[in-house]
Amino acid sequence: MRVAMEVREIEIPEGVNINIENGVVSVEGPKGKLHRKLYHPKIEIKKEENKIIVRAELPRRKEKALVGTFAGHIKNMIKGVTEGFTYKMKIVYSHFPIKASVKGNEFIIENFLGEKSPRKAKLFGNVKVTVKGSDVIIEGINREEVGQTAANIEAATKVRDKDVRVFQDGIYIVSKGE
Repeated sequence: MRVAMEVREIEIPEGVNINIENGVVSVEGPKGKLHRKLYHPKIEIKKEENKIIVRAELPRRKEKALVGTFAGHIKNMIKGVTEGFTYKMKIVYSHFPIKASVKGNEFIIENFLGEKSPRKAKLFGNVKVTVKGSDVIIEGINREEVGQTAANIEAATKVRDKDVRVFQDGIYIVSKGE
């Protein structure tokens, strides 16, 4: 037996403007503007007064899941333009002191395990990365860009060809200040 309708409602906070046009949801707030294409033929996204309604009539399992996914994306967009997202990472070393810096859209990791050539991680999208001592702080309004940048940095310091129980050096995600 199928449920007649799947509905999710999202409150729009003060100072946030949302526009929905041709399956593209644009969210504008004090920290910036985000837009994302959220389209499925059986899912309707509409704005009513101070809330966004995401719904599907006679949904199958996939459409039910997509209603929740679309609602989650819109909530993250609203949170991004009002508060932003911050990931904190820690530089950890016991053998060779790691020197980290940002050049353009790359994060450079020098002297990792005494390697001569620096390792590089791509900064994804429009994020701000700051290095303070052994802390790396990644900030931005798009949750996926901030998370992908943190993942790129963590992956760049993956220990290869050594025992990871002994060589625990690297740059690790400590907290996702969401």
